[in-house]
Amino acid sequence: MRKLIAPTAVLLVLEYSVALASPGPGAHFIENWDLDGNGQVTVEEARERRSDVFASFDANEDDFLDAEEYELFDEARALDQAENEPQGHGRGQGLGQGRGNRNPANGMRLEVNDNDGDGKVSKTEFLGNADAWIEMIDRNGDGVVTRADFGPRKGQ
Repeated sequence: MRKLIAPTAVLLVLEYSVALASPGPGAHFIENWDLDGNGQVTVEEARERRSDVFASFDANEDDFLDAEEYELFDEARALDQAENEPQGHGRGQGLGQGRGNRNPANGMRLEVNDNDGDGKVSKTEFLGNADAWIEMIDRNGDGVVTRADFGPRKGQ
């Protein structure tokens, strides 16, 4: 199964590795998740994009991401994050790595999305967690994610 998943993972990573038009905290996230190009990510956009991500990694098309599929998903996300951390933004700034649970990547982890604790994530679980994920990233509580929700808080 690993051979079937690897080409999909590579394609997804390549898709996510587009050069940033305006580097800085949150730019890569907004570029990938803002489907209508208005500079903000809504829950609906997040749910639609999460559906695309899920389909890319559900190699056996059983509507679950099992541990093996999730391992490749985690590798692709880590590579994408490493390749796209803005220049001049060390760990703790760029994509929010230093914000603990507020890091967007944390909302994609198996243990966060496995609501029923069965060791795998169903498509329903993954898409259903879009609301909580956007809420977690939305630092100012306005219901959408913009670049203002990333980077160090003012005064830091």
